[in-house]
Amino acid sequence: MRIAVIGATGRTGVPLVEQALERGHEVVAFVRDEAKLPSAVRTDDRVTVVAGDAYTGEGVGHALAGDGDPVDAVVSVLGQTSSGPDDLLTEAGRHVVAAMDEHGVDRFVTLVGAGVREEGESVSLGGRTMGALLKLMARSVLDDAKEHVEMVRASDTRWTVVRGPRLTEGAHTGQFRHGTDLSLGVRAAAARANVADFVLDCLEEDLYVHEMPKVADDR
Repeated sequence: MRIAVIGATGRTGVPLVEQALERGHEVVAFVRDEAKLPSAVRTDDRVTVVAGDAYTGEGVGHALAGDGDPVDAVVSVLGQTSSGPDDLLTEAGRHVVAAMDEHGVDRFVTLVGAGVREEGESVSLGGRTMGALLKLMARSVLDDAKEHVEMVRASDTRWTVVRGPRLTEGAHTGQFRHGTDLSLGVRAAAARANVADFVLDCLEEDLYVHEMPKVADDR
């Protein structure tokens, strides 16, 4: 596949791009700063680097179909930072979905935190505890993710919302659990590289279309 990665220089974006190349895909790496991409990625002839700003929409359309050949799928692995806008995921998501509609791209996988819940979802005690802490300490991040998901779910894309617990810089083991009803305790975590692995599985095997699976490392 030819995959556009929004947030390709991020801590999840880099392993996602690297693993996509290992699996034989082509990648359009959408970045704000090309220098933050590993040199091995920048110089790979299967990688097209497009500089822009997902928050303002600058360059998003070019990333999806700049050469007249639209990508097969889009993955967003943007993450909030202390210096970034509170509505990053919401605004970036709007621009991405609009560009997908314009260029006829329909497969979209986006990553958010496990604090985003589905209506009526059963939540473990640990999950409720973490949710309460998120509301107390990171309300704007949670609200942004919720609004982003609502917009994605209302879109015409073939979307998958991947929900992760605490993300770590752990090794890529390929050992992880996933499911829409996965129970996550207080200590649940997922290596970013394993999350990237799961995202690519969702694309390659067309998993969880119009669903919101959670993913966590096996313990």
